[in-house]
Amino acid sequence: MTTSQLQPIEMKPSNAISPPSIRFEGLSQFFTTSTGRTQALHNISFDVRYHEFLAVLGPSGCGKSTLLRLIAGLLKPTQGKVEVFGMPVKEPREDVGIVFQRPTLLPWLNIVDNITFPIKHKFGKVNSADIDKAHELVRMIGLTGFEKRMPEELSGGMQQRVGIARALHLDPDILLMDEPFSALDALTRDEMGFELLRIFSDRPKTVMFITHSVNEAAILADRVLVLAGRPGTVLTELDVPLGRPRNAETANQKVVHDFAHTLRNLLIKPKLA
Repeated sequence: MTTSQLQPIEMKPSNAISPPSIRFEGLSQFFTTSTGRTQALHNISFDVRYHEFLAVLGPSGCGKSTLLRLIAGLLKPTQGKVEVFGMPVKEPREDVGIVFQRPTLLPWLNIVDNITFPIKHKFGKVNSADIDKAHELVRMIGLTGFEKRMPEELSGGMQQRVGIARALHLDPDILLMDEPFSALDALTRDEMGFELLRIFSDRPKTVMFITHSVNEAAILADRVLVLAGRPGTVLTELDVPLGRPRNAETANQKVVHDFAHTLRNLLIKPKLA
């Protein structure tokens, strides 16, 4: 991605009450395939507040990943609006970072070089400040001592931490996470969830987090958007009845189990009004 491909950034207001970081308004998305025209999303409208952690749940094929691709500027909306900080999304923005289902690290680069790769790709070089920041991120994700290791020398969870650090290196205001822990075993997945809570306690971001796990949504998010489909429509939005900070003990609270049960029932037997 070149600098010319990046959409200009509008300065965010410093007042306590900020406008939404992300807004969908009357969004419908269609794709043309070999079998005809397919609708992925229908009349989607919702906001993501500044520094809110929004989890998005829904059945496979309801358009969750399509929402992220629209925010990232990788797709153009067929109908309706997609805005970031009040500006229509027309192309990729440098204040939006993405963490994918798999870390997609470059196997010929060590950990620090993988983290700084987007900088090198964008500007053609990496300076000492960029390298220092990469080392700081390595410490933050708990991988001190692994800076020169190659991706194949790391576990799946460690690789995903590097993927998160790479997305954070440009210090984006918005982080899009597309089922980032789905390829991990259950124990590592839980560990990574609490690691994510710690990271974003230190560095608050607006987060839109796609997941199939009701427990993950209940423990991590401030609010959960439940989609039904296909095509994907907004079934409901629910505030998570938990304060912050959260830790491993949070997962054992009755309110978490009750909220996850509510989400599970919505997904198993969705009923549109």
